[in-house]
Amino acid sequence: MIIPFEKEYREKYYQLLDQVFDSSFLSHGPMTKAFEEKFSTYSGLYSSAITNGGAGLLALLSYVDVRGKDVIVPTNTFMATPLSVKRAGGNVVFADCKKEDLCIGLEQIKQVITPNTKAIIVVHIGGHITFDIFEIAQFCEENNIALIEDCAHAHGSVFKGQMAGSFGVGGSYSFYATKTMPMGEGGMVVSKHKDVIEYLHKFRNYGKVEYAPGRFTYPVEGFNFRMSEIMAAFGIVQMDRIDAILSWKRVLAKKYDQIFDPAHRIVFPDGMISGFYKYIVFDVPVRQKTGAVFDELCHDLMHIPSEFINSQWVKTHHSCPPIYHGWEHADKSVEELRDLLLEN
Repeated sequence: MIIPFEKEYREKYYQLLDQVFDSSFLSHGPMTKAFEEKFSTYSGLYSSAITNGGAGLLALLSYVDVRGKDVIVPTNTFMATPLSVKRAGGNVVFADCKKEDLCIGLEQIKQVITPNTKAIIVVHIGGHITFDIFEIAQFCEENNIALIEDCAHAHGSVFKGQMAGSFGVGGSYSFYATKTMPMGEGGMVVSKHKDVIEYLHKFRNYGKVEYAPGRFTYPVEGFNFRMSEIMAAFGIVQMDRIDAILSWKRVLAKKYDQIFDPAHRIVFPDGMISGFYKYIVFDVPVRQKTGAVFDELCHDLMHIPSEFINSQWVKTHHSCPPIYHGWEHADKSVEELRDLLLEN
């Protein structure tokens, strides 16, 4: 697979690199700030660039201080989610998902909540926002629980006018090579709370604050999670491409909607706009497909004995026809795609 990166955007990236080298800043410079401002304009949220999405989750968990506390995490997610809890000193409490959206639901949360629960991480699986997000957000507010969003799949996802990352304390986006906005590595933490992002700026830079020229104090227990100026320049260019990428995916998804029966795919509620990191179908023999949303459950990988019926069912019953940007067959007609994807 060749990663699409059109000539005009390559040339813009080279121009931005010239600006980086002329600025004498390779880190902590104007390009990172410009990338953050661009992402803030796009999301409507305060933003802080960081080395990767997992580090963003760690920073948010550190902000709410989950040390010695329980953090509810869906078992059907990438290991970055529970590992960030462990790194932050919290206790991982796994929960099941809902079959309707593959995401954690309010009832699943209530089944595992404890008096020691400090935070809940919702993972917006597949590119759409957790269907129960409004109910979960209200529950967290009423019970003084921190709501954190894993937005690694959720680029461009909106539910009733709200973008992923806007429902709780904050959310962490990933720009890993396979993501909708690929940068190889990188991440962005977003929040509607300015103080969260101010904390992030300290956390990613060893927690230090300059109180006099060349003199620092370290009020936050952070580490080095800074994004380089070179990576931030790439991010600026990818932000210029994100709307076109999302539009491309949504056009292909509409074709798929004509191929796959609603009984065998995720059906979105009113007001949901997916970024289509994946297109997810159930019990359909698809001849061409990409990697599953998840093929291992985290509680198994961490050797925690338990049974999560919905997650286990989804693991063995779902598949994902290609919807990655640049797939060579995307321009085919619905009939051609049906013949290509489905067994006769």
